[in-house]
Amino acid sequence: MDKIKKEHLLIFSVFIISTCGLVYELVAGALASYLLGDSVRQFSFVIGVYLFSMGLGSYISKYLRKNILSTFVEVEFLIGIVGGLSSTLLFVLFEYVQFFQGVLYLLVVLTGIFVGLEIPLLMNLLKNKFKFSDLVSNIFTFDYIGSLLASILFPLVLVPFLGLMRTSLFFGMINVSIALWVAFSLKEELTKVRFLKIRGIIILCILAIFFIFSNKILRFSENKLYGEDIIFAHSTSYQRIVLTHNKAEYRLYLNNNLQFSSKDEYRYHEALVHPAMSMAPRANHILIMGGGDGLAAREILKYPEVKDITLVDLDKNMTTFFSENEVMTQFNKGSLTNSKLKVVNQDAFLWVKNHKDSFDVAIIDFPDPSNYSLGKLFSTSFYENLKNVLSPNAVITIQTTSPFFAPNSFWCVYNTLATVFPSVKAYHTYVPSFGEWGFSMAVNNPAINFNSVRRQVNGLHFYNYDFKELCQFSKDMSWRKTDENRLDNQSLVRYFDEEWGKVQ
Repeated sequence: MDKIKKEHLLIFSVFIISTCGLVYELVAGALASYLLGDSVRQFSFVIGVYLFSMGLGSYISKYLRKNILSTFVEVEFLIGIVGGLSSTLLFVLFEYVQFFQGVLYLLVVLTGIFVGLEIPLLMNLLKNKFKFSDLVSNIFTFDYIGSLLASILFPLVLVPFLGLMRTSLFFGMINVSIALWVAFSLKEELTKVRFLKIRGIIILCILAIFFIFSNKILRFSENKLYGEDIIFAHSTSYQRIVLTHNKAEYRLYLNNNLQFSSKDEYRYHEALVHPAMSMAPRANHILIMGGGDGLAAREILKYPEVKDITLVDLDKNMTTFFSENEVMTQFNKGSLTNSKLKVVNQDAFLWVKNHKDSFDVAIIDFPDPSNYSLGKLFSTSFYENLKNVLSPNAVITIQTTSPFFAPNSFWCVYNTLATVFPSVKAYHTYVPSFGEWGFSMAVNNPAINFNSVRRQVNGLHFYNYDFKELCQFSKDMSWRKTDENRLDNQSLVRYFDEEWGKVQ
């Protein structure tokens, strides 16, 4: 191969390998959050360890002075096999290895070291072909462009269509393919080139086999993880949706966190919906934020005076699944396709900021505040914007995690609400699948009596319209002073991570 083509080949490889390198980092962070809890801590630790390991790899590179091109090919093989198989190993080993985080960070360190070797090796290969300033400019331009591409593709394309396991395997194959491309194109400059080619082809075949059977491997690992038969599993841009079934019940998990059990979800949703619906002076126009499963909407539709419901949920795949899946529509009674209900698939924080409606009741059913993107939905800023879309006599109910397992988190939401709304009431109930679970209610008009019952429906399984029964807190769950949750401090996420981290 002539000089120009060789140099262009190596420069172009920077673009490919930088894309692969960032993808491995994103996969490791997402997988750590998925398996160990969707927390800021997991992503932060993974990113920090990965970057440190890349620096370590860059340092080691100065000792690799002989057969640099062969070493580069070998490193690409190592990245392909370690980075490519990392998610598969972690999924399979999660239920079997006691020190799982040790295995996780070992793979992160190894992948980071190998990725850290790539750029210095390439710069050594090209140092005599370009001026130093041109070399640095070319290398890092392609490096940053590749990183940008990876960061865009990961949430929009790779996770929704490939999933975490197949994404890492796919990019492992890309790394190995780059190495083989170099080996075939620059064979005259390599030693033991035949051995390198054979080894690369074998590694590529191994990764391809795992890629082909990745869905079966993932199904096996998730069956072990949940201990139940999985009847539906799908990765979206925002979350992993898994529906399981055993003889007694169906269970829905989002990112490995239980969302509801068909055995007792009625206790949660009746407590979430009916206190607000019964005491609101008017209940014609209803807002649901979150609640993409349609179960809160099912309870609201029991009231004949409801004229319309607006349901705002970020994940279109979630609302589509619960409006089309036969099992799920049995549970939510087809609420998501009811003519009174309109689904809006948009970020709730942006939606509430840009609308000026007048809702009589708002039911806020967001997932727990396990990261900053969810924590903002429990902030003073969000509640101030929410207040602008409510009627003067509106009643709001918000799920606020467990007052027993996470009392600081629970009362943080309550205290934050109290800075925005004139009157707030905390309450809780027992849901066997979750334990003690809490809610907070707020009103725009302090004259509204929390114990009033203006309307009720028959046939409820749990709630008896005696609201004050739910407002009694034992000493270990009683009110405590906390920081309010603002966008600039996200105190709630810190409380949540500390408290639920101990439980897990």
